[in-house]
Amino acid sequence: MDVGWDRDRLIGLLRRDALKVGTFTLASGRSSHYYVDGRRVTLSAEGAALVGSGMLELLDEVPEVAAVGGLTMGADPIVGAALAVAGSGRRPDLRGFLVRKEAKGHGTGNLVEGPLEPGSTVAILDDVATTGGSSLKAVEAARAMGCRVARVIVMLDRLEGAADAFADAGLEFRALLTIRDLGVEPLPPSS
Repeated sequence: MDVGWDRDRLIGLLRRDALKVGTFTLASGRSSHYYVDGRRVTLSAEGAALVGSGMLELLDEVPEVAAVGGLTMGADPIVGAALAVAGSGRRPDLRGFLVRKEAKGHGTGNLVEGPLEPGSTVAILDDVATTGGSSLKAVEAARAMGCRVARVIVMLDRLEGAADAFADAGLEFRALLTIRDLGVEPLPPSS
């Protein structure tokens, strides 16, 4: 079955498998009336195919991107999915990389893992953006290697300030979906 990019199918999967309603504490420390566990979708075969295809659609707009990556853990399955779709003939030369939360304390001591060449043009991928903090850490690591970040792309924007944070950092930002696409009203951005 060729899944391809199908916005409505991704919305359905996220509503069914990832959206939880209740009281949750977010990575930012804020309290929320909902939580989206993106890995419940990105780590399924159908979800990975949908998200990978969607990411490639948005990457087609920036053909100079040579590598995609992001901060581990949310970005891991998305980077893999995008590479799998790219390798099926769309962009066979695309490379991936993952940014650790901290540099390894052994071996080569890498912060960035994968075949990322210094000076490359890259896109940062992630599952869910709230304030943009996780993606901005990945941007910082890529820039420290001399890479140019052409775009940040997320599966879902919670509409809680990430777009402004990326704009303030001079980054182009796109999302496959927003929380409103799932029928949920976002929290007001923190001040």
